Amino acid sequence: MEERKENQAKEEGGKKGIKLPVLGRKKQEAKKPAEGETIPSSKLSKRKKKRNKRIIAAGVVVVLVGILWLNGRRRAQEAQMAAASAGQQRTATVERRTITSELSSSGTLQPKDTYEITSLVEGEVVSADFEEGDQVEKGQVLYVIDSSSMESQLTSANNSLTRAQKNYQDALKDYNEIQAKLSGNTYKATKTGYVKDLLIDVGDQVGSNTQICSIYNDQIMELRVPFLSGEAAVIAPGMTALVTLSDTGEQLNGTVSAVSALEEVLTGGTLVRYVTIQVANPGGLTTNMTATAVVADCYCAQEGSFEPTVDTVMTGNIDGTVEVESLLVSEGSYVTTGTPIFQITPSSAADILDNYENSLDNAEASVESAQNQLESTQNSYDNYTITAPISGQIITKTSKVGDNIDRSGSSNTVMAVIYDLSSLTFEMSIDELDIQKVEVGQKVEVTADAIEGQTFTGTVTNVSLQSTAANGVTNYPVTVTMDEVGSLLPGMNVDGVIILDSVENALSIPADSLMRGNQVYVKDDSVTEPQGAVPAGFRAVEVETGLISDDYVEILSGLEEGQEVYVAESSTDSSAAFMMRGGMPGGGGPGGPPGGGR
Repeated sequence: MEERKENQAKEEGGKKGIKLPVLGRKKQEAKKPAEGETIPSSKLSKRKKKRNKRIIAAGVVVVLVGILWLNGRRRAQEAQMAAASAGQQRTATVERRTITSELSSSGTLQPKDTYEITSLVEGEVVSADFEEGDQVEKGQVLYVIDSSSMESQLTSANNSLTRAQKNYQDALKDYNEIQAKLSGNTYKATKTGYVKDLLIDVGDQVGSNTQICSIYNDQIMELRVPFLSGEAAVIAPGMTALVTLSDTGEQLNGTVSAVSALEEVLTGGTLVRYVTIQVANPGGLTTNMTATAVVADCYCAQEGSFEPTVDTVMTGNIDGTVEVESLLVSEGSYVTTGTPIFQITPSSAADILDNYENSLDNAEASVESAQNQLESTQNSYDNYTITAPISGQIITKTSKVGDNIDRSGSSNTVMAVIYDLSSLTFEMSIDELDIQKVEVGQKVEVTADAIEGQTFTGTVTNVSLQSTAANGVTNYPVTVTMDEVGSLLPGMNVDGVIILDSVENALSIPADSLMRGNQVYVKDDSVTEPQGAVPAGFRAVEVETGLISDDYVEILSGLEEGQEVYVAESSTDSSAAFMMRGGMPGGGGPGGPPGGGR
C-alpha cells in the first residue's frame, strides 16, 4: 500500500511541479490485488481509461490558468501605455510659413487630337503616298480610291443643273414680261402704228393667239428692190441709199435695213439679190408708188413698190385668258409698243400672274433640287480622295496601293491613325466636394512615373459637367493640357497637382489644431480642468481662418506668433497608435501574445 502511494505521488508531482486540487470528488485509494490473484483484462482496461481522463483534465486546467495569467499581464501593460500616453500632450507653435491649397489626381497622357482614317466609299486604292512616322498637314491627300464609277453621275448632275438654270431664266423672263404687260391691270400694245380695226369688245375673253386689233404704220415705208448679185455682195445693212420716185422723180434718203442672201432670177436671166430700204414717209408715200435706188454707186436692176413698215394683226400672247373690262383705244388711234389697249378685270389679271409666279417658283425649286443633287454627287465623288483631317504624325498605316476597300461589313476599316502631338492632355478625376474650387486656367504640377526627378507644368483647360458616380462618390473629369511636352509620350501615367491657392508668410497652425467652430486651444497653465477631449492646461480661443490646406491653416486673427497650441490626435495618428498597441488583427503588440488579438 505504501509503495503504491509513493508511485502515485511521483506520477502527480511530474506535472511541472504544479499541485492541482480535485474539486467535488473525494480521493479514493486504489485497491491492491492479493498476491497470486489474477486481475481480469476488462478491469485493467477500465483502470487505464480512468488514468487517461485524469491526465487530460489536469492539462486543460493548466492551459486555462496560463491564458488568464497572460491576459492579466497584457491589460496591465496597456494600462501603463495609456497612462504614459495621457501624460504626453501634442502641441505646436504658431509660426509663419507658405501655405498651398492643392488637389491631386492621376491620369494617362493623350495626344491633343486623335483621328482614325476610314473610307466612306468602296473601291481600289490607287494612291497612298505617305508612310508611318510621316508628318502630314491638314488637307494633305492621303489616299485616292478609283472613282471611275462616279464620273458619269457627276457629269449627269452638272447637265441637270444647267438645264434647270436655263428653265428658270426663261420662267423669270416670262414673269417679268407678263408683269409689264398686265401692270395696272391693262393689256398693252406690242406693235407701233395706227389701229385700223378693233377685233374685241367689253366682256370678251382674250387668250393666246386671240386677235385684238389690226395695226398699220406708214410713217416709215419700206422699198424692196433687186440688185445684181455681185453688187449686192458689197451692200450691208446701215448703208445710206438714194431713192428716186418713178412717177415724180423726187429723191428721198433711205437706209438699208436688210440684204437677202437668196439669189433670184429676173426675166431675161438676170441673177439678183433683193435689198430692203427704209424711207421716212414725208406724207405722200403710198403703197401704189414705185421707186428705184442707188447704194454705193450700185444701181438697182428693177424698180420696186413701197410697203408700210407695220401692217399686221396684233394677237394676245399670254398663257391663259383675261377678261376685257373696258377698251382704252378706238379705231384710228395711234399706238406705240406699251400703249394700254384695254382694261383687264382684277380677278383675271391676278389669276394670270399667279400662274406665271407658280411656274417661276417651280423652276426655282428645280434649280435648288439640281444643285442639291450636284452637291451630293460632288461630295460622294470627293470621298474618293481622302485627306488628312488634322495636322499631325502618322502612327499607323494599314492600307496600301492595290488594296480593295469593302464597306459591306458592320464597321469601317481603319486605314490610318493620326496623332496631333503639338500638345498632350490628360484627365484628372476630382471629387464633387472639391470640383467648385477648380477653374480653367489654374496651373498644374505634373510628374510622370517613367521620368523620375522631373516636374512638368500644365494648365486646366476644361472642367466637364459630365460626372461619373461609383460607390456613392461622384467625380468630375478635369482636362489638363501640358504647357511643355519634353520627353513625355502618349500613354504615360502621370500625377497632377492643381494649385488652387497659395499664401506666403502666413501665420499658421497645424490643421489638427483647429476645432469645430473655429476654436483653437492655447497653452494656459491656469486652466486646471480638461475640456472634453482637450486635457487641462489649455484654454479655447476663437480664430478667423484664411487659406486651409491638408496640413496647415492660415490664421487671420485670434493668435500671435510663438504661442503654443494643442494639436488633436488625427485619425491617421489614432490608427498608427492602435497598430503600435497590437490592435492589428494577426499581429502582436508589445507584451501581447504572438499572433493574438482581442
